[in-house]
Amino acid sequence: MFGTFELILVGVAGLVVGLSLPFLLWTSRYRRARGILEEAQREAQRLREEAVLSGQREIQALREQEEEKLRRREAELNELEERLRQREDRVSKKRQYLEMLEENLHREEAELARIIEAGQKLLAEERELLEKLSGFTQEEAREYLLKLIEAESERYFAKKIAEVERRTKQEAERRARRILADAIQRLALDYVEETTVTAVSLPSDEYKGRIIGRDGRNIRAFEALTGVEVMVDDTPEVVVLSSFHPIRREIARLALERLIEDGRIHPARIEEAVRKAKDQVEAVMRETGEKAALEVGVDLPPELLPLLGRLHFRQSYGQNQLRHAIEVSFIARLLAEELGLDPRPAKRAGLLHDIGKALDHEVEGPHALIGADLAKRYGEPWPIVNAIAAHHGQVEPASVTAVLIQAADALSAARPGARIEAYERYIQRLEELEKLARSYPQVKEAYALQAGREVRVIVRPEKASDEMAAKLAYDIARRIEEELQYPGEIRVTVIRQTQYTETAQ
Repeated sequence: MFGTFELILVGVAGLVVGLSLPFLLWTSRYRRARGILEEAQREAQRLREEAVLSGQREIQALREQEEEKLRRREAELNELEERLRQREDRVSKKRQYLEMLEENLHREEAELARIIEAGQKLLAEERELLEKLSGFTQEEAREYLLKLIEAESERYFAKKIAEVERRTKQEAERRARRILADAIQRLALDYVEETTVTAVSLPSDEYKGRIIGRDGRNIRAFEALTGVEVMVDDTPEVVVLSSFHPIRREIARLALERLIEDGRIHPARIEEAVRKAKDQVEAVMRETGEKAALEVGVDLPPELLPLLGRLHFRQSYGQNQLRHAIEVSFIARLLAEELGLDPRPAKRAGLLHDIGKALDHEVEGPHALIGADLAKRYGEPWPIVNAIAAHHGQVEPASVTAVLIQAADALSAARPGARIEAYERYIQRLEELEKLARSYPQVKEAYALQAGREVRVIVRPEKASDEMAAKLAYDIARRIEEELQYPGEIRVTVIRQTQYTETAQ
């Protein structure tokens, strides 16, 4: 058995053991917590270091970007500065060049002034010398020169009078030449292409085969019935009708258009279409003749109306013959009224003066005589018949009406724009006329007017006096006669005007 002391020791020992176990547990926990805290501190330090390093890298990248931008901007500024410097160099060189030019100009002006002064002195000396040698003063020399020009003008006009007399003697030969020229013009290529062919459009090229037909039977039947030549060439979607007879071409055009519209093309259908086209053309001719007679205000025999309407399909140098006849009628009427005569015969003869052209493809002879025979056959009075026969000079005019018809016919055919002239030749003639007039140093401007029948020349008043302007007109007219080819006459008008302008302030 234990004693009391031993029991106390045992109790103390038990107490110590009981107290040490919680202490040991707390110590162990403390150490783990401290380890965790230290680990957390190390992790936080690592993260902080990584964040600082990442921030430094970003800062370094941004710094490098900004430095690159600064370097590019600096390069651009350097380039701009270099361009500005080069521009300044060019401006400086131009300034120096302009200063040199200005200096040269001043020297040349001074030299020119010196030359002018010397020239004036020489001119005065030459004038004095000429006056001494010639025995004429300046005014006397001017008068002598004008007398020479007047004498030359008299010789020129005497020559012109002789030329007019020669032309009068050769009138018969010229009329024959005109008839021959008309015949040649009718056969000339440009005119033939313009007045003897008619183009008909096709919906498609397959219609060319239909028009030709099997073994060419359709085209042969069409040509036989219409009297025209059908040309089916390589031109896409076009067929050309060729004939000197305008009525036949018109009938063929209407018949072919009717056949194309219908689509059925065979000999029987062609014959029917041609017959209907003829009826239509005859109706159009009668209606057109009636309208023309009504427009002029004359009452014609019914037999003459279709013949007059035929002229609607006839062209002469690009001028429609029916419109020409109406125009001649109006002009003849106006001329008769101005002379105080009865205008009715004049306008009637003017409308019928070319009626012979309606049959000149079918009857031999001049159209004026053919027309006179037609008018006589249908009961027109003798003055009308004579006016028709005489309007181209085949017979002598025997009345005032006949003379008026000749004049009206010439006016209608010769007015600007009435007949076709090649555009390029027309422009070339005007340009040559203006160029010739501008070749003189005294001329400021020149204008061709009235389709080349007049040229107006504006001179420089400081370079040409009134006497010189008159001489200039004479010289230009002579050069035009010698160097240019033109129909009729060309009037040269020289204009000289000096203007003085002052401003009141």
